[in-house]
Amino acid sequence: MNLLVCGGAGFIGSNFIRYFLQKHTDCRVVNYDKLTYAGNLENLKDIEGDTRYSFAQGDICDLEKLNEVILAHKITDVINFAAETHVDRSIHGGCKDFVLTNTLGVQMILDAVRFNKLEKFVQVSTDEVYGALGLDEKREFTEDTQIAPNMPYAAAKAGGDLMCRAYFVTHKVPVVVTHCSNNYGPYQFPEKVIPFFIFKLLRGEKVPVYGDGLNVRDWIHVADHAAALDLLLHNGAAGEVYNIGSDNERNNLEITKLILKIMGKGEEMIEYVTDRPGHDRRYAIDALKIRSLGWAPTYPRDKFEHGLAETVEWYLNNKDWVEHIQQKKKNEMNKFQENLERSADKMQAAS
Repeated sequence: MNLLVCGGAGFIGSNFIRYFLQKHTDCRVVNYDKLTYAGNLENLKDIEGDTRYSFAQGDICDLEKLNEVILAHKITDVINFAAETHVDRSIHGGCKDFVLTNTLGVQMILDAVRFNKLEKFVQVSTDEVYGALGLDEKREFTEDTQIAPNMPYAAAKAGGDLMCRAYFVTHKVPVVVTHCSNNYGPYQFPEKVIPFFIFKLLRGEKVPVYGDGLNVRDWIHVADHAAALDLLLHNGAAGEVYNIGSDNERNNLEITKLILKIMGKGEEMIEYVTDRPGHDRRYAIDALKIRSLGWAPTYPRDKFEHGLAETVEWYLNNKDWVEHIQQKKKNEMNKFQENLERSADKMQAAS
């Protein structure tokens, strides 16, 4: 297999590439990444000398570039992690980039897969496309749950999912769509809650908890997610949707307290802040479909605290990576703020 990994320089993509190359010694990987704020080639520094691995910079919205890379490397299969994923940015900073990457970008990959007659395309999506469950509800999201996104980010991801369905039905493109729960593990960009909290505590700062902190998410270790995706790349049925989760529901306050415990901090380091708009109350995944293929998490619920402690230790032991990514985040946030101010000035001038 010659695999094109779109968005392979990000958190989940880089962990998947490492897992895939370790498991499949006869396969090759091309990492195709735009290198936006969340893309970081340092995530794969340990394998950059592997002759089975190569990097090509490009945008998934660029069909010509996609076709060029596919032909040059004799690509047989594609998996897509490339996405705009920061929910707060989609709410407060406009969502044009989210629609372009998460919907149009997926369509461009579908066209590339179709035109080049590739064997399999795995589109990595999110459980957020299903909307929200109530805290008192017993049910979980299944693959048949109606898509009902509540945030711009999730709506853009849902757009990509629906394009996958349409291309399978209309053109028989061999695409598999996955909906996964919240990931944790090494190499995660610090806009996400677990590394964000770790980095703030390292600086002696309090950690912000939205609202009452009782919003529930299912948490899965990124290595378990990678194993599930590898299984679906080889054995997933074209046209099917698979939910990926580890039956590990935790509310945000519980996650916060576990991080504080692991880092030897007290609950006085918690700062409750105003809840964000459209904050879904609960996500819960029914993963029976993929489990029926033989997959099971190595970090199930009863090993979550162990996996979280390993994650915290990784960040503490990789301070050079942390310092570099923190500076990168600072630069990107300055750019983000400048863009917001520029947009506000244009709107004011137009009015």
